Parts: sequence; structure tokens; C-alpha cells
Amino acid sequence: MSTVTALAEEFESHRPRMFGLAYRMLGSAQEAEDAVQDAYLRWSGARRADIERPAAWLAKVVTHLCLNRLTSARARREEYVGAWLPEPVITSGGVLGPLESAEQRDSVSMALLVLLERLTPRERAVYVLREAFAYSHREIAGVLELSEAGCRQLYRRAARAVAEERPRFEPGREVRREFVESFLAAAREGDVAGLEKMLAADVMWWGDGGGKVTAARRPILGRAKVVRFLVGGMENFGPAMDFSYAEVNGSPALVAHVAGRLMGIASFEMGGGAVRGVRAVVNPDKLAFAERQLAAR
Repeated sequence: MSTVTALAEEFESHRPRMFGLAYRMLGSAQEAEDAVQDAYLRWSGARRADIERPAAWLAKVVTHLCLNRLTSARARREEYVGAWLPEPVITSGGVLGPLESAEQRDSVSMALLVLLERLTPRERAVYVLREAFAYSHREIAGVLELSEAGCRQLYRRAARAVAEERPRFEPGREVRREFVESFLAAAREGDVAGLEKMLAADVMWWGDGGGKVTAARRPILGRAKVVRFLVGGMENFGPAMDFSYAEVNGSPALVAHVAGRLMGIASFEMGGGAVRGVRAVVNPDKLAFAERQLAAR
């Protein structure tokens, strides 16, 4: 086996973990792929003597690549048309690592990734490394080239900011699937009373069209308004759409196709036996990664 082939194979063994790290840092699957590819270029050009522990070396490289990208990404998102949501990722295949526990699902949830947008890039890096990858503060200090005390302070600030609006844990997979399928049936039938029973009083609907397709540009708050929005949408667009269930970002979701083309993904946040939030991504640019995932099934 050639040296180049051996290096490529070793890198591939680390790719899933690096992609999971980059996605949690950036909230974009496509940008995460780009960051991992940039890491490969650095990996292939580095001296082997400089890489004592490949996993740690790659984690440091990917983290710093993401920190650089976050600065420009934040500027772009300030000009984004309508609500910004992370790119949806189908997680049932394990692309973002194991999501068996509520804490693991929470680490990639749409709700949490939106909250992480409020942190500074370094706060986000510390929080992701600590919460999602169980790095010690000493290890994080080595990755970020900061003092251990400084990392602890960054983590405290990040954890405090996230805890203020921490997403609620959701029920088990089968319960979530049954709930979402019942929700879809009620929406299709225009069953207003049924939908109202499934929605929390303060339910929120976010739509991300990026100015490229029609979507609610402002969040829709409250059970009555969300029900009207859903029933109207089903009357206008529902007949042409094929819906299916999927696990997206560790949460239950509905996937909508029209004539075989992916048109949208709606992810549900549940708590207390009701839907507390729905995040619908219809921006075609943000659906490209999920569409490739679905096509590969």
C-alpha cells in the first residue's frame, strides 16, 4: 500500500467525527464538508513527525478552520432574508455520531444549534468540545491554544447563555414517530381540533426560505395562528406533496417531496406531550445535503 493511500485511509477513519465536530460548530453541512476537506489538505501536506496523535491533531485543525469560517458566516447571516435555520441532516444513519440518549440528540438539535449562534466563536468551540465530545478543559485549552482557566471561563459563559433557553428533551423514538404521523394526518384532514390538541399554547413556527422560495419571514407564535397557517398551507400545497417521516438532527421530522424533488423538511421540537416548536427549512440551497442523503438510501 502506498504512503498516500495509507494516509487517505487513516484520514477517512476520522472523517465522521470531524464532520460531526464541524457541523456542530457551523450549523451547515456543506460548510462542514468544506472544512473537513481543507483539513485533509493540511493532513496530506503535514510532516508525520508533527502528528503524534492524529485524532487530537485533526480536531485542532478542524476547530480552527471552523473558527475562521464562523466570522464570515456571522456577517452573512446578519443579511439573511427571514429566519436563519441550520441545514437539516438526516441522522438515522449515524452521520453525526450516536444519538441514543436525550443528551446526544440535544447536541445536534435545531433548537440548540440556533442557540449556539448567539455565542462568540470561541465560546461555541469550547461548548461543543465539552458538551458533545467530552473534552476536558485541559484538552480544550490545547486545541484553542488558550489557558485552562480561560477555557473554563468561556465554558461558564456559554453554558449560562444556553441554559436560559435550553431545549426540552423529547420522548422516545417510537412515541415521537407516532405523534408526528398523527400530526400529519390531522393536518391533511384539516382537523383543527385535533391539531390544537397536539400543539402547545405557545408553540412557535419558524420558516427558512432564504428569500429564494415562499416562507414565513417572521416566526408564527401561538396555537391558533400556527393551526391557521398549517391548514391553509395544506389546502394550497398539500395535494401535490408526498410526505414521509425521518429523523432529522436527532428529532422527528416530516420530509416533503413534489414529483420526486425534495421541497422541505420540518423538524419538530416536543415537550410535555405537545409540539412546542416546528422549524421548516425550504431554502433549496440548505436542502442539498439532505437530498443527497435521501438519494443514497
